[in-house]
Amino acid sequence: ENPLGQGGMDLPGWYTSTRTFKKLLFGLDEGDTGIDNDFAAQSLENIGAWILGRNMFGPLRGDWPDDEWKGWWGPNPPYHTPVYVLTHHARPSIEMEGGTVFHFVTDGAKSALSKATKAAKKKDVRVGGGVATIREYLSAGLIDRMHLAISPTLLGSGEHLLAGIDVRKLGYRCEKTVATAKATHVFITK
Repeated sequence: ENPLGQGGMDLPGWYTSTRTFKKLLFGLDEGDTGIDNDFAAQSLENIGAWILGRNMFGPLRGDWPDDEWKGWWGPNPPYHTPVYVLTHHARPSIEMEGGTVFHFVTDGAKSALSKATKAAKKKDVRVGGGVATIREYLSAGLIDRMHLAISPTLLGSGEHLLAGIDVRKLGYRCEKTVATAKATHVFITK
């Protein structure tokens, strides 16, 4: 019922209120415009493939009980590209509406990145989360640019994105920071 935890839906509020999000998910010409919307639109440009951790695909743990679950987003997920889902349990690929194809990768993060890079055909590969997946790629120095949107909300305990990772030693730096009423946008590059 609360895949992002209690109050977790407040975190992406800056994004879900934008015109870009409402158009992408619901086909609506409404929603907030301005800086948050500009960043939402930019975040979707030039993406050729995605990488997600299994939790970003769905709440199921362990072996797949069947092939019924096809993700959180219904028949037309918002990715519209190949998506490589990191998992320990094999599953056949799933073709969805809008060009999204979920591929389930059981041989690790580097393998998923290699497959996604090839599928992206010189476009960007986006690591969409969750936290453990981003931490794995970040710790390995495999993320070139990261957009952190820090929402003005308080949550309880959970996974910490940067805890124990020496991002300076890995060569990362803050490129740009922009604050709005709904989020502080921090861009980190390597």
